[in-house]
Amino acid sequence: MKTIKALAVAAVTLCMSAAAYPCSRVVFRGDSTDVVMVGRTLDWRTPIPTNIYVYPAGMKKVSMSEGPRFEWTSKYASVLAVGYDGGATEGMNDRGLSVNGLFCRGSEYKIAVKGSDMKCMSLAVIVSFFLDNFTTVDEVEAWLRDNEFGINGATFDGGTVSLLHWGFTDLSGTTLVMEYDSHGNMNLYKSRDYQVLTNNPQFPEQLAIAEYWNGEVGGVNMLPGTVRSSDRFARATFFITHQPSTGVGTAQAFEQLNTLIDNVSVPANYEVPGQPNLSMTQWRSISDLNNHRYYFKFADQLGMFYIDMSHLLLTPGSPVLKLDTSDHADFFGCVNDRLKVSEPFSPMW
Repeated sequence: MKTIKALAVAAVTLCMSAAAYPCSRVVFRGDSTDVVMVGRTLDWRTPIPTNIYVYPAGMKKVSMSEGPRFEWTSKYASVLAVGYDGGATEGMNDRGLSVNGLFCRGSEYKIAVKGSDMKCMSLAVIVSFFLDNFTTVDEVEAWLRDNEFGINGATFDGGTVSLLHWGFTDLSGTTLVMEYDSHGNMNLYKSRDYQVLTNNPQFPEQLAIAEYWNGEVGGVNMLPGTVRSSDRFARATFFITHQPSTGVGTAQAFEQLNTLIDNVSVPANYEVPGQPNLSMTQWRSISDLNNHRYYFKFADQLGMFYIDMSHLLLTPGSPVLKLDTSDHADFFGCVNDRLKVSEPFSPMW
């Protein structure tokens, strides 16, 4: 217990001293595997234009523009949220695997040394790589433990470096967290009990903070209320573990997760003096892994819209589809009919 308290105090201190890039990810799982949903917020200080792409199976892809790289043909279809039309931030495939990338300040990726034979993966396509090739977190974990690779990513938003960790969830309700430490070492954490992921500090320290608030203090009595990563982690952990799950169907699960995601969102135009990176929620998403529906809502939008993958032709040879969200004011309900045949997005290598 002393160790948990020490970790919690250290992690809170770290969050107080370094600005974080806030995003939140929460998994709802019923007692059975009939209902598994993944909710997420995307928070940032400046607008990140985000379009939705639907990729069929059977597409040939590469992990980098040149040099040692992975080459593959996609086994599964996927729906992707693509920022700047240059990189996938998250997505879900037609077999019920969800992948979400969230900022994790302090991470350092393994670098493929120029001239070496180590293969390199671009941040722009890493989400697609896993959605194209795997159906379960066990498959993802096994591949990650057997394959060494470097990560490369273009900067954005005036030179910001994309420091990320990733959450994977499949139809079993199990989550795998892939995270790099400050020395470039990749750490993997897997459990059905891991239902929340935010930003820094590192995942084990986040778990310690949540245990302190929910175990020692007791969330019924008091919960941290700021927009800091550790506070959002504690709030989301308390609420997701204190909502009913037994006998909960799709509609109720969606309602519970949707309102919980609102609880950890950052209000529009809210700013913390001296910490511009603690920023408003730009959009929220919910991936319904069982029904293959991908829900999405912009902060300035009245209603939520969704793409129903089960009603799209996604077999090899089918075209790439795109939802241009530049004018999304009237998007509501199923928007399959608004998808347009498109070229694939151009990765920001």
